[in-house]
Amino acid sequence: MSAKNVIDWAKNYVDLSNKHQLKLIEPMFMKEATYYSTFFGEYRGCTAIHEMMVTFFARFPDVHWEVPEYRAIEDQGVEFEFVMTATDAASGERIKRHGLERVYYTSDGLIRHISVESKSQQDSNE
Repeated sequence: MSAKNVIDWAKNYVDLSNKHQLKLIEPMFMKEATYYSTFFGEYRGCTAIHEMMVTFFARFPDVHWEVPEYRAIEDQGVEFEFVMTATDAASGERIKRHGLERVYYTSDGLIRHISVESKSQQDSNE
């Protein structure tokens, strides 16, 4: 698997996320995938991850990620910094979060693990 493959897969994942295409994102995960975020906790299995995403997109209906650069990393992974902007539907608050995401793939291109770390010193409510 080439670095270009994993980067293209990650770009596609972020693009579909920005388009809020959860039905297209769900099959991108292997059945036993894991997801950890310092913002939202830990999830095990594609069903739990999908349910978390449904809840997340309902809470932040206009969420968008800006990703300036993708880097291939060890273990069939991709790393990228992002700025997430959104409006919290419950409070009406504008949110801006900075983070670092790592996405790891199986050899056949399924997501097996995602790790999202906060860069909280830069996060804000606008």
